[in-house]
Amino acid sequence: MVGVPESHTGWTFITSHARVLAAIADNPNVRIRDIAARCRLTERAVARIISDLERDGYLSHTREGRTNTYRIEPDKVLRHPAEAGLPVASLLSLLVQDETERTRTPATH
Repeated sequence: MVGVPESHTGWTFITSHARVLAAIADNPNVRIRDIAARCRLTERAVARIISDLERDGYLSHTREGRTNTYRIEPDKVLRHPAEAGLPVASLLSLLVQDETERTRTPATH
C-alpha cells in the first residue's frame, strides 16, 4: 500500500472519522483492512466509524459480490457548530490528494 505513514504517538489535528472518510474518498471500493492499515486503526474501530458515518447519513454502501462500494454524501454538512454550513466535500478537498501529489517528496520549509 502506497503512502502509509509510520505510527504516531500524541495528538493530531484530524479525527479518525475524517481519516476513514478520506480513505473512502480516495477509493470507494477500499477494504476495511486497508483503511485500518492506512489510518493506523483496528479493523473493529474502522467498522464502528463506518457504522457511525452511515447512521448519520454521511456515507452509504452497496454490496457487489464480496466488495463494498461506498458513497459519500458530499453536500452533508459537518457536525460541529464551529463548522456550521461547511459541507463534507470541503473537508475532503483538503484531505484527499491525488496519487501524483501523494508520491511526491514533501517540501521542507
